[in-house]
Amino acid sequence: MNKLEVSVEVKIGVAESPRELLLTSNLSPDEVEALVADALKNPAGQLTLVDEKGKRYIIPAARVAYVEIGASDTRKVGFSVKG
Repeated sequence: MNKLEVSVEVKIGVAESPRELLLTSNLSPDEVEALVADALKNPAGQLTLVDEKGKRYIIPAARVAYVEIGASDTRKVGFSVKG
């Protein structure tokens, strides 16, 4: 049985930074939420996430302002012919 691959978009606001981090993860929304909750238990700890291309993001837990977890915006490229 094949597991259906689902990507989630994760947006992380970093304290005192005008920009936010945006990444797409192969984890489920519940898995991402669990990683965030675990990291935020220790203000001296860090949140580590890996995107779908293998890039690693490490943010000090004390600097995490917010985390938004949502469905990935899948864009389809193609042509349509109206007849």
